Amino acid sequence: MSEQSPDDEQLNAVAALFVRHPLWEDALALLFGTALVALGIAFYTHAGLLTGGTVGIAFLANYQAGWSFGLVFCLVNLPFYLLGIWRMGWAFTLRTGCAVLLVSLLAELTPQWVAFAHLSALYAALFGGAAMGLGLLMLFRHRASLGGVNILALYMQERFGLRAGAVQMAIDASIVLAAIFVVSPDKVLLSVLGAVMLNLVLAINHRADRYVGVS
Repeated sequence: MSEQSPDDEQLNAVAALFVRHPLWEDALALLFGTALVALGIAFYTHAGLLTGGTVGIAFLANYQAGWSFGLVFCLVNLPFYLLGIWRMGWAFTLRTGCAVLLVSLLAELTPQWVAFAHLSALYAALFGGAAMGLGLLMLFRHRASLGGVNILALYMQERFGLRAGAVQMAIDASIVLAAIFVVSPDKVLLSVLGAVMLNLVLAINHRADRYVGVS
């Protein structure tokens, strides 16, 4: 029996990182990931906070005009699907569309299932941000996202090698800072803290040189 060369062993180790996820794993990741994001949104809504990306835009529309979060979130993502189809493929874009629809639905339903008698705004910022970050991490690792900035961040990582978390952190911080005209300065600062927490989860855990899910 011949022994494997070091090169063969290295190739086998790399190939092991690209084991394809079965369909049921992708489905569970979409469900659990979007449920975590919706829970984080419930934390933020109760505390009067917001985050970046298209979720942040939906928050601003909800706080400023009273529009439905889920409806705005769905509509504002539509233009980004073109970029998703063009650069990321139909499979990725279809998964992302399903994830956006699930978050839109669960964001409206979660407040009916979860109520807070008392919720510290600092706790909401930290753990709400972490919950959304973990949810996004699950989606990213199963070749999906929540549209908008997520698609742009993943494209920048695949095309230019920039970390998705770092790209999203920069864009999210800009959107949150622009919210100073809608919410109080202390809520803006807490929202920035939450955005940092969310994107730290992604920057630390979602790296192309460590793990790339194949679906």
